[in-house]
Amino acid sequence: MNLHKKVGRLMIAGFKGITMSDEIKHLIHEYHIGGVILFGRNIGTPQEILTLTKSLQKEAKTAGYTSPLLICIDQENGVVRRLGEGTTIIPGAMLLGATHKPNHARNAGFLTGKELKAIGINWNLAPVVDVNNNPKNPVIGVRSFGENVQEVTAMAKNSMLGMQEAGIMTTLKHFPGHGDTSVDSHLDLPVIGHDLKRLHEIELVPFKDCIAAGADAIMSAHVYFPALEKESNTPATLSRSVITGLLREELGFEGVITTDCMEMDAIAKGIGTVNGCVKAVEAGVDLVMVSHIHSLQEESILKLVEAVQNNKIAEKQIDQSINRIERMISNYTSWEEIEKIQEVASFVGSQLHQDQMKTIYKDGITLVSKEGKSIQVDDRVLLIYPTNIYATLVEDKRYATLEMAEKLKKVHSQVDEIELDPTGYEEALENAIDKVNNYDHIVVLTLNAVQHENQQKLVHRLIASGKPVDVVAIRSPYDASYFPQANRMICAFEFTQTVFEVVAEYLVGRTEINGKLPVTLF
Repeated sequence: MNLHKKVGRLMIAGFKGITMSDEIKHLIHEYHIGGVILFGRNIGTPQEILTLTKSLQKEAKTAGYTSPLLICIDQENGVVRRLGEGTTIIPGAMLLGATHKPNHARNAGFLTGKELKAIGINWNLAPVVDVNNNPKNPVIGVRSFGENVQEVTAMAKNSMLGMQEAGIMTTLKHFPGHGDTSVDSHLDLPVIGHDLKRLHEIELVPFKDCIAAGADAIMSAHVYFPALEKESNTPATLSRSVITGLLREELGFEGVITTDCMEMDAIAKGIGTVNGCVKAVEAGVDLVMVSHIHSLQEESILKLVEAVQNNKIAEKQIDQSINRIERMISNYTSWEEIEKIQEVASFVGSQLHQDQMKTIYKDGITLVSKEGKSIQVDDRVLLIYPTNIYATLVEDKRYATLEMAEKLKKVHSQVDEIELDPTGYEEALENAIDKVNNYDHIVVLTLNAVQHENQQKLVHRLIASGKPVDVVAIRSPYDASYFPQANRMICAFEFTQTVFEVVAEYLVGRTEINGKLPVTLF
């Protein structure tokens, strides 16, 4: 294998479209890249996904690969899910945490892996094992199982084991912990200033336990830890003391280490994507991820080749990384297995899978307040919800808040709706308040109201009207702190279709919800 193709094995690249692009084909043939990452832009029907993944694998085999291509995806479920229509909607981490049943995490993980495997995806960039101990965290939040380190550890380990049982490679993220940040690393460099004692007692615990249970891969965080890295403002991804010293040597992790996307601003606006890839490999990572721009993908590979030629990176280290990658692949897939999958299995998105997951949703969606008045058969109901503009950069923009209206109308005949566009908020607010007197019951959805005073103002005005107001927090559970006077305060943690279905059924008294918050309200 020539050096370009050796180094190329360390690259995970993304591309646009639901068919293989010329750029990704070039990277496969010219550099033997290690794998590809799929986003919502690559996702069609399950059959279209399978056709894409099989075409990628066929191209890799034609190019002379000795083992299959890594095909990965961020299928955390909940707020970060890439798969679309035709696949099962599976609860995200915090909703699972609210069930306080690790077996639910295992079952959800198994079903996730089973459906991914059936459409040709062999590596999931999940579970998130960050402990969400900062209510102001803008990027982790409900992607975490909760704030209790023991429960997060149990849930994460079971999620990982479930996916592995289904034959899917897994990824613990974001090492050594992204739970206690107030900055989104997509936008800037977060800093976590805890000392070593605290890191070993909280942040590192889930990683240690999951490593002991057989973790496949770990993703680094673009977060600076002064207690672990002496060089100022050096994110963990670029820190040899974190990647090699802590993760490899101290914690004894022998699996694959991957970066998060190197185009995120915490890297791109600092050292830069291309130089960052070199620095990350120097630190000891096995795979660098460049998810979007083709020119940066190719430049990064060439810069890494140059670093090996100039003895900045030992070729022996590249060989060791390739061996780790090959070992992980061989544990989970083969050319023969890929050949056997010719069509999408009937269980993908099946009613059985949907019913199994709906049971978990009922156990996780949480009534925070007292049991209030249910919507009555003859009630005129007004549903108010915000336009989805508050999603974080990591989330898929295809999922909308407006689907709650459809689900509520299926279980109640008299429902009107108002969608609030925060860009014209004052007018929208007055319009909503003016209409309240025409209704018997109000349902209002909040989407990270903890960060948006306008939403708080709306709900308080609605409650002051004297009508029964049900508040449903469809993202941050910390929203519940602001509305103790609500008729019912419900934490749903995500705005997926099954969440809306269960919440609608609960609001009219057709089902129960049994969750208990996995975080403490302030």
